[in-house]
Amino acid sequence: MKKLIAKCFKVGVLMLIGTVLLSSCRKEVSGTTGWGVNTPKNGGFEVVPFYEQETGPGLILVEGGRFTMGAIEQDVVHQWNNVPRTQSVSSFYLDETEIRNVDWREYVHWLRRVYGADYPQVFVNALPDTLAWRDELSFTKPYVELYYRHPAYSEYPVVGVTWLQATDYAVWRTDRVNEWILIREGILKINPNQANEDNFNLDTYLKGQYEGLVKDEMIDLNPNNEFRKVRVEDGILLPRYRLPTESEWEFAALGLIGNTIDERILDRRIYPWNGHWVRNKDDTWQGEMMANITRAKGDYMGVASRLNDAADITAPVRSYWPNDYGLYQMAGNVSEWVMDVYRPLSLEDNNEFRSFRGNVFETYEKDVDGYYLEKDSLGKMVMRGVDIKNPEDELEKRRNYKKSQNIDFLDGEFSSSVFYNDGAKATASVGKLMYETATHSLQSNRTRVYKGGNWKDRVYWMAPGSRRFLDEDQDQDNLGFRCAMHRVGSPTAWE
Repeated sequence: MKKLIAKCFKVGVLMLIGTVLLSSCRKEVSGTTGWGVNTPKNGGFEVVPFYEQETGPGLILVEGGRFTMGAIEQDVVHQWNNVPRTQSVSSFYLDETEIRNVDWREYVHWLRRVYGADYPQVFVNALPDTLAWRDELSFTKPYVELYYRHPAYSEYPVVGVTWLQATDYAVWRTDRVNEWILIREGILKINPNQANEDNFNLDTYLKGQYEGLVKDEMIDLNPNNEFRKVRVEDGILLPRYRLPTESEWEFAALGLIGNTIDERILDRRIYPWNGHWVRNKDDTWQGEMMANITRAKGDYMGVASRLNDAADITAPVRSYWPNDYGLYQMAGNVSEWVMDVYRPLSLEDNNEFRSFRGNVFETYEKDVDGYYLEKDSLGKMVMRGVDIKNPEDELEKRRNYKKSQNIDFLDGEFSSSVFYNDGAKATASVGKLMYETATHSLQSNRTRVYKGGNWKDRVYWMAPGSRRFLDEDQDQDNLGFRCAMHRVGSPTAWE
């Protein structure tokens, strides 16, 4: 019997090898035209096999799915802005931890090195607001001087960062990660002397406006060219880092993947862990706080010799226990910016799939001859909003959108206008019927959502369904962020 099994195994191996050899000799052809691909003899059209997306530095895959978004406990603040509703979230990547002080110092160092000589305001604008620690009736001066810069706080989350600054950081991180990938793949050389507009930017590279220190160019199979740059179609470059949407952040925070069997979610969660308590129930860690929060009035860390969360302010980003996705501090420590513009009735307006409010559709600026405009003095491509007055955009033929700025889409009708008693003013205020943003009201197109509890909060805010808002150019000493990235292809990772 053993000899028979061995013989069958040998035959099977030989057949497999033969199949591989035959398939390797077989010409690659188009399934619709029959023409050969990946050969200059037929024009050089390239088809690159793609198997699995590379996980970017710092990221963890969050497998998507359906969940109930919104409040799952009593609305004690009576805002009624997060009524439960069913949402579907695509798989995406999210930072394992909040962005740290050391991460932000690396960012500012790069900006100072590249722009500091001629455009010092660039890195000055990127500095976190250390004065966010000030309080009229608290002695917080040491945090003003030391929290961001001292190495003792390197692993602590960066705070005092606005939504605008966090968004700029994500753009910079996209460029640096993709530049390193091109260096790792032998396409570019390391260039530590980049300055001003001569710096790697993903958009300018893809549009042919950045050369860099080339180490080994890609061979172009197009018989009319000899070499080419890396393209999106090659599958080498990673998608852009960005802030997560509100639905993505809430879905990831709940971590319900740990409570599912087949298609059943066995238990809902109030927090990123099971149960209605905020202490660890396991025998080894029984009684330990699950998050960095304020337990009661005036109790920020507990009693000496038995500190309940061992953190008077923030805590290092890998403190406590990760949720079932492996994400740390999705409750407590610092609240986190998300991409969405705040509206109290987002639950009624947003789509059921990948819900998000805040779309502003833009395109690259071109000259009269149809060529992309040269990058600006900082090395960025020139962008503009999609304009219906520009015949190039042909928005009059579109059915899915009619304007570039869609933040206030479905905000209200004529009767909702602040000028509803004055027809002339109401007509002049088209585009801001519900919210008169010129007066910078509490809710405007510049008001962004932030999620999760923080070291100053009580337990109520630990629930991922809770939501608050702040102007995009403001910051707090208890507000940070983490980055997300789109997942291409299959929502499930290959094992």
